[in-house]
Amino acid sequence: MIARRSFLSTAAIGAGALFVAPGLALATVPTDRRFVFIIQRGAADGLDILRPTGDPAFAGLRGDLIGDDAGTRLDNMFSLHPALAEVGRMYGQGQALFVHAVASPYRDRSHFDGQNVLETGGAQPYVMRDGWLNRLVTMLPRSSDEAIAIAPMVPTALRGSVQVASFAPSALPHAADDLMTRVTALYADDPQLHTAWAAALETKGLATGANSGQDPASLGRLTAGFLTKPNGPRIAMLETLGWDTHTAQKGRLANQLRNLDAMLAALRDGLGPVWANTTVLVATEFGRTVAVNGTGGTDHGTGSVAMLVGGAVKGGRVIADWPGLAPANLYEARDLRPTGALDSLIAGAAAESLALDPERVGRGLFAQATRDRPMTGLLRI
Repeated sequence: MIARRSFLSTAAIGAGALFVAPGLALATVPTDRRFVFIIQRGAADGLDILRPTGDPAFAGLRGDLIGDDAGTRLDNMFSLHPALAEVGRMYGQGQALFVHAVASPYRDRSHFDGQNVLETGGAQPYVMRDGWLNRLVTMLPRSSDEAIAIAPMVPTALRGSVQVASFAPSALPHAADDLMTRVTALYADDPQLHTAWAAALETKGLATGANSGQDPASLGRLTAGFLTKPNGPRIAMLETLGWDTHTAQKGRLANQLRNLDAMLAALRDGLGPVWANTTVLVATEFGRTVAVNGTGGTDHGTGSVAMLVGGAVKGGRVIADWPGLAPANLYEARDLRPTGALDSLIAGAAAESLALDPERVGRGLFAQATRDRPMTGLLRI
């Protein structure tokens, strides 16, 4: 007998197929609002994404990485990386905001541990077994306990009591209709495989007509295709890889940000009028060192930047209790000192996005919610 998770991974070859990265996970809830979480795996450099060009110490620390183009000036302190052109336009339209110098409770600079803390909402790695996004779904009245992941594996943030199936696009050829019909007939009388196969076919039906390529723009359009289906999901998670820029950061980070920019623009365009009720949260497990290393990169750090984009966002602003980059102000003499709690941002954004009580969401999602109250006033809806 094939286990349900293994079966659905196999079924995805016929219903969709497998791809490496980035990935997407979705959960179905009965609401007209949409909430999307994008994780940047690898520790994205917030000091390069949203550059504190107004800090007197910044040019001396990061001048070689920035070069001649400091980016789009947002205010007297911050400039946006030039690769985020569409995000910059969203900012100008009041549909994007940034929260700088934020971090989860984790401080030890291990990717695996840091991502686990970020995705579970625990105070320490591996203390909590389920993910905050799965717990968020349980706070909503829903007609089904099913969720869906478009990824080789369901991300930790979406694992938990809400059951999750999977869909993963690929360049592999789709299974012929005749094969799908034969498999359906084969499993018709099997009490376990019939249910799993039916779920896989339902997922395939939701994806029909969507561009399911592997490039970032196609993934953005695919996500929008799911989120705009009348019977489709309303909560989504995407995971992007490759943010660990120990070497040659200038070119590598620019490419990463162009991909993220294209994904967000395609998601916006694909959602159409639904964009007005959509909130997208982008965050990473921790930041990177203030100083550049000997190979033109940066190493694992602490504080970073998170962003909110979407038609529901009360944007056009940067939220930061800026600690400064002078040596005496750094965390452990090397990192951007975090002055804001990422947990607080997530709880506030998720609650406001889905019209839930922020205090209840904070208590339900994060272990340290009693210390850091959810950030509010982030959205216009």
